[in-house]
Amino acid sequence: MKQIGRELNVRYVLEGSVQRGGTRLRVNVQLIDAETGNHLWAERFDKPLADLFDTQDEIVSRLANTLDARLIAAEARRSERSLHPDAMDFCFQGMACIHKGLTNEHMAQALGFFERALALDPGSIEALIGVASIDLHKGANFATDDGAARLAAAEAILIKALSLDPQHAQAHMHMGFLKLFTNRANQGIAECEQALALDRNLAHAHGVIGLAKYFLGRGEETEAHVHEALRLSPRDIYAFRWMMWVGLAKLQLNADSEAVTWLRRSIEANRNLPLAQFLLAVALAQLGLVDEARATAQAGLRLDPGFTIRRFRAGAASDNPKYLAGRQRIYAGMRMAGVPEG
Repeated sequence: MKQIGRELNVRYVLEGSVQRGGTRLRVNVQLIDAETGNHLWAERFDKPLADLFDTQDEIVSRLANTLDARLIAAEARRSERSLHPDAMDFCFQGMACIHKGLTNEHMAQALGFFERALALDPGSIEALIGVASIDLHKGANFATDDGAARLAAAEAILIKALSLDPQHAQAHMHMGFLKLFTNRANQGIAECEQALALDRNLAHAHGVIGLAKYFLGRGEETEAHVHEALRLSPRDIYAFRWMMWVGLAKLQLNADSEAVTWLRRSIEANRNLPLAQFLLAVALAQLGLVDEARATAQAGLRLDPGFTIRRFRAGAASDNPKYLAGRQRIYAGMRMAGVPEG
């Protein structure tokens, strides 16, 4: 592997094998650090032979999404040891910080790396998207009192990124996500569909479309889009957000028990998203489990001490009547759970 790495000038090698047994197909893959020969990750796929082409598409999608997260983590670790990091090195470190969770601490660390990347390369698309994503996450997750300003700043940066590279799938997907929170859900769906046309393995775009359906008052459609995202990338670094969005949709549908199930799955996947804790507290309160709801709300406040109902209310991003009615239930649940009014 070290020789292959030198000859091809690559740092990582993906190797694998295919075995056939009767009507079943088994594919084994592993990611190897070509510089050290160390195995970084391995996976096995067992599929029916009859669905060969579907199986091929599914394996490619899962590999693409899994390798994306694995390689970002590996490159971030390598970049930390670099004596002369370049803009992409700082981008990898920023992405790795975001992947740890969407707390204010992690986002502040990530922003520092993206800004250092832009200082070295002002035209870095990845760094521009990174900076925009921080403002977008803060606005979308109600992590700051100036949410509207954050979203406006993110949009300006994404417009710049797309002017530099109109065919950048991630930039379109982030723009789609942003438009959901500025009462443009249908435009957001169109942006995500454009992102998928450019990169059909972009699982997160399916999740964002699912969230858009919630904003449009069609929460009953959200779960199907999230299932498609999970099919493409079942261990995705952002799967915890998709699960939270289904929880939101279930709250809109008054399906509070199902909301609890999805929100607990979200928190189990990543405990560093305060909003998931607050929404779980809402679902528990609506079910009459007030003590557990209050404990859950306190867990959210430990992650984001500044969160208030007033801040959440100010972030209403749609004029759809069903969406607005669902938010009234959320406000009531937050009060029962002891979330500060602000």
